[in-house]
Amino acid sequence: MTEPDEVLDNLAQVSFAVMAHLSQVAAAHELSLTQLRVLGILRDRTPKMAELATHLGLDRSSVSGLVDRAVRRGLVLREASRDDGRSVRVSLTPAGVELARELTAEAARAMAPLTSGLSAADRNRLGVLLGRMLA
Repeated sequence: MTEPDEVLDNLAQVSFAVMAHLSQVAAAHELSLTQLRVLGILRDRTPKMAELATHLGLDRSSVSGLVDRAVRRGLVLREASRDDGRSVRVSLTPAGVELARELTAEAARAMAPLTSGLSAADRNRLGVLLGRMLA
């Protein structure tokens, strides 16, 4: 296998492992992986519905259904946007904030084995490289 093929193969394998861990964490709380992503996105921002759809790569009607389910569970609030009365912003409720914290901690524990064989310097470097890939 050539080096670029090995990088691609390893990246795919790591992606699958991360998705499996995150799916297990979500399922333990009766959430889908996409609902987990919604809570993760809302941890540090209150986007408009259209912005949330862009973050998720989904159409607005799909996001509306996701948000409806989260509202029914008491995890998310919809509020009229202060800067644009036609828009709706989405934010976490206190229960949503608490669940997001819990999910973050569980995800960190679930994924720790993936990086446990790396030195602190390697983990830092991996974080930098992954950040550059996503930029």
